[in-house]
Amino acid sequence: MALITLKSFHFCSPGAPASRRVLLTLCKSLSSAGERRKPQSYSPTAVRVLCSKDKCRDVFCWKNHVQLRMQSLSVNETVHLCGDTGSSAQARERWMDEQVFFRTLKSLHTSQEIFKFLRCLEVMSDIMASGALQRISEVEVDGDGLKNPEDVLENEVFRALCFQFEFESSKLSNTGLLNALQALIRLRIDPQSTLIASLLSECEERLANRKLTVDSLCSLGESLLELEVPSCAMLEQIVSHMQEKDIENWSPREMAMVYKILQVVVGEREQYRDLLNRMNSATLTIAYQLCPKFTSAILNSLVALHQTQVVPLILALCKHSVKHVPYFTSDELASVLEAFLFFGHREQIFTEALEKHVPKSIPAMPPETVSKVMRYCCQKKILSKPILDAVAEGFISNADSFTTDQIAEYIVPFGTLNYLPPNASSLFRKLEAILHTRLGQFRPHALLNLLHSCVLIQRYPVNFLPKIFSPYFLQELQAQPPGLDRVVASQLTQLFLTVTLECPFYEGPKLLPKYQVNAFLTTHCFLDVHLFRKVKSGLLYLLKKGMYFSSEVSTPYFYTVDIEIKLDEEGFMLPATQCEEVHTRIALCVDGQNRFCVNSHNLLGEEAIKQRHLQLLGYKVVQVPFFEVESIKSCRKMAEYLHRKIFPHTYGHGC
Repeated sequence: MALITLKSFHFCSPGAPASRRVLLTLCKSLSSAGERRKPQSYSPTAVRVLCSKDKCRDVFCWKNHVQLRMQSLSVNETVHLCGDTGSSAQARERWMDEQVFFRTLKSLHTSQEIFKFLRCLEVMSDIMASGALQRISEVEVDGDGLKNPEDVLENEVFRALCFQFEFESSKLSNTGLLNALQALIRLRIDPQSTLIASLLSECEERLANRKLTVDSLCSLGESLLELEVPSCAMLEQIVSHMQEKDIENWSPREMAMVYKILQVVVGEREQYRDLLNRMNSATLTIAYQLCPKFTSAILNSLVALHQTQVVPLILALCKHSVKHVPYFTSDELASVLEAFLFFGHREQIFTEALEKHVPKSIPAMPPETVSKVMRYCCQKKILSKPILDAVAEGFISNADSFTTDQIAEYIVPFGTLNYLPPNASSLFRKLEAILHTRLGQFRPHALLNLLHSCVLIQRYPVNFLPKIFSPYFLQELQAQPPGLDRVVASQLTQLFLTVTLECPFYEGPKLLPKYQVNAFLTTHCFLDVHLFRKVKSGLLYLLKKGMYFSSEVSTPYFYTVDIEIKLDEEGFMLPATQCEEVHTRIALCVDGQNRFCVNSHNLLGEEAIKQRHLQLLGYKVVQVPFFEVESIKSCRKMAEYLHRKIFPHTYGHGC
């Protein structure tokens, strides 16, 4: 282990006496309100980083472009690395000092507190110094990068440490080297700087000489993955060394890290397929031991590596993730939800856990994660009123700061799931205000999805339809993927039909016939074949002849009717083929489970608008939902049920 001292420029020989320790005194002084005692030899003008006598070296922060200037300084002002002191007694003393050091370090919450603490130290190990850099990265780096770049990067102690790590990297322990590299990368030090290059070069040499333990290999891999352009050659070396280890003995951290590395190095190559298969098998045995971080990381890797064939592992991880829902970070939760979506998996207990955790967490949750929650509910057809109500509240409060895509992702599920929250009027007033000010910022397909979802729940965006039906907007739709495919054309046609039937006061542009579909494409509400046959058998039993009804009838109004029955003016049935003297058309909607939200009797928006429009077009709509007939076993009972539903006035009096 190397040591760093603030007083002398000479190297300590292995047999030299240990320097005086001041950590215990420092801890006491840090916790007191009195003045902090400084070593007498410390220059109040600040520690500067030593370079050659007449030269300076620049290091740039890659995100904030803050310049560090490494300048020459006097011998007594430098920080230096020293060799091991040798004796076991001294090692034990240093170990105790390190324990106190790290406890104190953990109690400090700003970089300035940490720098003041470090200035008071006469000597510290490279592990302590790298730990200090890591603590600085923890308190100073957030999602937007380095919070106070000049306060950190221009600080004399920080620059002195950087200089020592750069020019004495060969003397560092593996732990000190790798911790320093990781911290400096997280502090956004330019990966092209000589500082990072020196540390990476030392790591590469130790990697080639097989001087790194499994834990060190994982630490190095983690740091490389955080670089904007990681070294694939070094990552491949790490994987190669890891393959030589017994996979069954890997820790959860090691397993998760190798998965992440494989995301980068596998590509289209097959050379790691055997390793991946062995890892999948080994991970299945430890799935129940994984913490939230590693559960999320491995699921994320399985998605990236398209491991759709490992169903037992996916199921185990998805089930195990349920207990971690309250403890996932926002990013981790988003990764888990993405895995559920990618693998097409749904767990009722996972949904219940989301319903307990998400509503109270939404105020502090990033909109990206809330959007992922909404997409999960939407695609899985989960009508979770607690989640949707909380999302509506969050939208009203914070939507002004959302991106246009996030606005659409928040609102579309309300239409898909056919649900209006208690504060619907406030929600759509907020949406309308945003559309008035930011309409031109929406991507064409996102805007169409948003407005289409509104009409599903009878919220009519008439002020914005002239833009949707304009030739320019339609050209934009056509120019961007997926273009004007059948799904998009169906949405446009349904918007047009909605304003025609439900907004007769609309006088703006209409949708040209060339953009209209002949029949709507249903994305969720396909016909339940088993239920359909059951209903047809009951109808045949009731009506005696199949000539009095027809199945899957295309209408001139873009919709397909499941079963149609025609009546004359006196209420007598007409043959299905007869077109004259038709007074009433009965549309039987055979609604299987796929037309409802999961575990609910709430129709999806797509089916709700269809039945609403059929009524406005003059049909007598008769709904035959699965939950009313699933317990009916015989044709006779089914016929009685249909008689009661279709002809309630004659039920009990014969046909």
